Amino acid sequence: MPADPFDGDDLSGRHFQRAKMAGAHFDGVDLTGARFFAVLHGAHFTDTNLSAARFDDVNLSGAGFDNVNLSGVSVNNANLSGVTITAANLSGLQIDGANLSGVDIRNADLEGMRIDGVLVSDLFAAYRAKGR
Repeated sequence: MPADPFDGDDLSGRHFQRAKMAGAHFDGVDLTGARFFAVLHGAHFTDTNLSAARFDDVNLSGAGFDNVNLSGVSVNNANLSGVTITAANLSGLQIDGANLSGVDIRNADLEGMRIDGVLVSDLFAAYRAKGR
């Protein structure tokens, strides 16, 4: 993977099959509907549109997402350990079979987000109901 970041490119609908993209920078990139079956360890997504993208069997450990649109994204069988997400649209995001240890999400729209089929809003409601 070249050291230069993807900057403002339109890569919508692209398929990244068995790609080694560790540490890649996606700055202002349109990745709408893109499909990833790749190694994205330590990748950074800033001001990026990933709506309706798919991440299947990916390693995103240590990746960073800042000011991104992840609405309607599907993440399956992924390593998301240590991922940081800030100022993001996560509405309708579906995560199934993922390692979520150490994930940090801040200032995000979580409406309709599901983890292993469970609405995140229901998880928060259950937590609050326990008096925490």
